[in-house]
Amino acid sequence: MVTRIIAKKVANKAPRRATAKVVRKNGADADQGTPGPTGERMSKVDTAWLRMDSPMNLMMIVGVWIIKPGVSYRAVCERVEERLLKYPRFGQRVEQDALGAIWVRDEDFRIERHVVVEKLRPSAKGGEQQALQDRLGELAVQPLDMNHPLWQFHLVEHYQGGSALMARIHHCIADGIALIAVTQSLMDGGSEPPQRTARASNHEGEAGAEDWIADMLIKPFTDAAVKALGAAGDGAVNAMEMMIEPKKGLEKGMELGLAGSVELAKLAYHVVRDGAALALMADDSPTRLKGIPGTAKRVAWCQPVPLDEVKAVAKALNCSINDVLLSCVAGAIGEYLRSFGDEIAGKEIRAMVPVNLRPIEDAYKLGNRFGLAPVVLPIGIENPVERVYEVRRRMGEMKGSMQPLLAYGLLAVAGLLIKPAQDAMLSLFSRKTTAVMTNVPGPREKLKFCGATLEQNLVWVPQSGTVGLGVSILSYGGGVQFGVISDAKLCPDPQKIINEFEPEFSKLAMVTLMLPWGE
Repeated sequence: MVTRIIAKKVANKAPRRATAKVVRKNGADADQGTPGPTGERMSKVDTAWLRMDSPMNLMMIVGVWIIKPGVSYRAVCERVEERLLKYPRFGQRVEQDALGAIWVRDEDFRIERHVVVEKLRPSAKGGEQQALQDRLGELAVQPLDMNHPLWQFHLVEHYQGGSALMARIHHCIADGIALIAVTQSLMDGGSEPPQRTARASNHEGEAGAEDWIADMLIKPFTDAAVKALGAAGDGAVNAMEMMIEPKKGLEKGMELGLAGSVELAKLAYHVVRDGAALALMADDSPTRLKGIPGTAKRVAWCQPVPLDEVKAVAKALNCSINDVLLSCVAGAIGEYLRSFGDEIAGKEIRAMVPVNLRPIEDAYKLGNRFGLAPVVLPIGIENPVERVYEVRRRMGEMKGSMQPLLAYGLLAVAGLLIKPAQDAMLSLFSRKTTAVMTNVPGPREKLKFCGATLEQNLVWVPQSGTVGLGVSILSYGGGVQFGVISDAKLCPDPQKIINEFEPEFSKLAMVTLMLPWGE
């Protein structure tokens, strides 16, 4: 995130240790897509995700499909071989070296290793969903086999009159937006991924500006910068003043045809402003949802809420659908904490929300190309209308922010560092964050998979560091579903949070109807 943070007066005071040497060498050798000795060099950002695994939080994207009628194991294997393996990443394993990691073809690939049959524990009628949730929680803390491609599907052939397909995919393969493209290709009528083309060497317009910022933010970086980031939030204002060296930034801009433009000046201003805000943001409110996680996970989700109803409430309140949904998340978490007798008046929690940084048409290329936007949820506001307008105000302030791009740069830098330095840098997020939250719009119509209907589609991105809560909002097939994955120590029963989502929306809808619209 912070390239030119290494001002001379700081660099002179801090000794150049082994970390700086590793970063300089990696910065020169580990560019995205460069060939390694036996395969393709993993990008810096993807390497950061690979190294981020910890016993508390594995960097796996976890999801589940509810399919009716049921599908057979053979049909799923055939579909995966026919469609998924057209993406080379799903046939490659990872080899790590001094420079990072390399994608290498798995010569011992076997489909039965990656698509397995699951049998849920016996349960009474009506307890099947709980059994599925329990198994998904267990799988969320089981590491993938590093000797083979880092993904696995778990098929429950018989589940509530259909089947359930659980998926685990390591984040180093792709982000959520890219995996949606993969999902589409697996569906009936899905198409093969387009042929990749060489990246253009010239960078112009907005894309050129983003590439310029990424280059400026990604390198160089030394251990002095890591120390500065470690102190962020505790008075590291001077470190942030060193984020950009205007003279060098102007010279770089001239090389790209951006010099002298109003856009360049605005860009530099936004980088300084938003970079300082990102690094110096205060810790969010302490609640029982923050702390040191354990090594067990719990998963829960609710039935879909009709999307048309959400749209109607948003239109009536002159808010976006996103404002309404985030307000319901804040209300549900607030009610959950209040049920324990916790005082939450005036409290707020921060959720890191992934923001796509690539054209949707390029999603098939896989890899990670997203930033993180810190969204502060006002859990202490009890009035649902007041809360939704406060969410709208805060989301409005986020528009045009450079923070997601800066976060992307931070992850790229982290991929160049040795693991202890990477962990120190990424703790910037986890210290100041309670949850990771995704809000993904899916297809309006329900999709078909192997001749059956994909009824429900839920997915959770991983939490990093000491973050113990993940919230998923997914619109699909005319409905909106909320899902929660939580650390069992910090939140042993996430169903209690889930059970508050629908009541919070109903409360907002009822109050909306009662407002004096004619006055």
